[in-house]
Amino acid sequence: MSGSVRALAAAVLVAAGLSGIGGCAASTEASGASRETRPTGTVLSVTRVSPVDAELSWHGKAPGAAGRIVEFATEPGGPWTILTYAPLGQTTYRHPDLIPKTHFSYRVRPYYGPASRPVDVTLPKGAFTKAEQRQEHTWAPPRTIRRAGVRTSHVRRPSATPTDLRATVMHANGIRFTWTDHAAGERGYLLEDRPRGGGSFRPVAVLDPDINSFGLITLPNEKRASYRVRPFVYGERSNIARITTGERPAGRG
Repeated sequence: MSGSVRALAAAVLVAAGLSGIGGCAASTEASGASRETRPTGTVLSVTRVSPVDAELSWHGKAPGAAGRIVEFATEPGGPWTILTYAPLGQTTYRHPDLIPKTHFSYRVRPYYGPASRPVDVTLPKGAFTKAEQRQEHTWAPPRTIRRAGVRTSHVRRPSATPTDLRATVMHANGIRFTWTDHAAGERGYLLEDRPRGGGSFRPVAVLDPDINSFGLITLPNEKRASYRVRPFVYGERSNIARITTGERPAGRG
């Protein structure tokens, strides 16, 4: 099992906003922002390294950012599709196997927001069985649990940090997360994880604003992992970099 399990989980749970983190296409955003050509804090370039493969690279500072998103579009006005949520130290991205003879536009932009304290989760042994796949998983779809008396702050302030993050093991491959939302003006929430022995946290789910309950179907390397949640807002966009693909080479697809 691999990323296909995550894709299956998205289908089983019908979890709107759960996106292809780590190199797969993610949520789309319609935009008429093809006019955005002024230079910003991040400068992006793209090179066609084969007729149907693109290599992106960027440089620039984004003080206080949690990372950057990489997006592409095939029409001047969008919609824009998120390819990945890149760690702040990442400065390149390869976009392979593109549609031949097509115009591609790319941009990157930082995202900001404070992360909660992590929680550690240890799951029982066992694979994601067919019986579990047939379950309704009513605990899993993203939802908003209303709580009275909760103060909120702008998403980029420390006081917007989520609190009371709790992880409830629902079965050997399923975890329900709940937390208290203190953010105002966020574009959404990221659920991030760090499998045991891994390096840095990485986003594994993208959720709508105001969500504070969500269930995750885990991957095999997540039997022991740390999790945290982060409200986020996007920063200034880079310049738009463009290429046009060529004919697909013989023997590829």
